[in-house]
Amino acid sequence: MLFIFNPVKADTRQGIIEAAISVFNGDLSAPLERVAQEAGITRRTLHRYFRDRDELLAACNRYMVLACREAMEEASRKASGPLQLLEYQLYAAIDCGVKYAFLRQIHRARDHHHTHSDKNCEDYDRTFRSFNRVIEELRDKGEISNHLPSSWIAVLFPGIVSAAISSLKDEGMREKEVKKFAWISMKKAIGN
Repeated sequence: MLFIFNPVKADTRQGIIEAAISVFNGDLSAPLERVAQEAGITRRTLHRYFRDRDELLAACNRYMVLACREAMEEASRKASGPLQLLEYQLYAAIDCGVKYAFLRQIHRARDHHHTHSDKNCEDYDRTFRSFNRVIEELRDKGEISNHLPSSWIAVLFPGIVSAAISSLKDEGMREKEVKKFAWISMKKAIGN
């Protein structure tokens, strides 16, 4: 059997994923009707591409994880050392958090059983694992306080990202300022 690529179907599928991300960023419990409306299709058409909400969320997860991984890899390519890499990772995480606010919610929800045997969970963890290596490298160089365990820093980092996202949304602050404040906060919080 010959498989013929249909760009219209691929575009529709991608459009549904992007619409779902847009809708779920505002309200993770939003009904699929709202996703279909945002995508400019019927709910019936949505179900031609995604069997149910879980399948759509899994597709959104894959899309967001890949985008965030690309942003983290770009940070690695641009950075000239571990401290600058941490700074660029913070900026990338803020950008990803603004665009994909519900990605972290999916993996931290009470009813979610985060496990490495789940491909979506493993991909999520792999995307942000380089952060832990940077923290250890900075610790080895004496650039991070020995009084702070890595587990604390791993919780602090998304807290600062969350504060930055809130500042951008609720306070209407400029992105450049927010990123600067986030970096100053992170650097002071973990430095010697």
